[in-house]
Amino acid sequence: QVQLVESGGGLVQPGGSLRLSCAASGNIFTIYTMNWYRQAPGKQRVLVAAITSGGNTNYADSVKGRFTISRDYAKNTVYLQMNSLKPEDTAVYYCNAKVQAIVVGVGDYWGQGTQVTVSS
Repeated sequence: QVQLVESGGGLVQPGGSLRLSCAASGNIFTIYTMNWYRQAPGKQRVLVAAITSGGNTNYADSVKGRFTISRDYAKNTVYLQMNSLKPEDTAVYYCNAKVQAIVVGVGDYWGQGTQVTVSS
């Protein structure tokens, strides 16, 4: 029904930058909030950043001032610009969206995840 596909992960040195993208496709009527979560090895998945349909944003304290979430409404795509990366940012990053799909109604959808590794 609805698919989320992430891209942009990889290996980067401390202090470097990466930009993640997540494109939603399928039988979409409207997309509400789009979020980025991350899960480090042995830890729970946590919310990193969120953006509402109206453009309001929210960030985890650990990434404030370094990460920026943005959204292209025409392309049903959300981005996460990550600057000043630290080794503790290493995790699998997941895109999440609350979507009203045609026929099936409102649902919560996840991408497959993309690995971000910050290491020298």
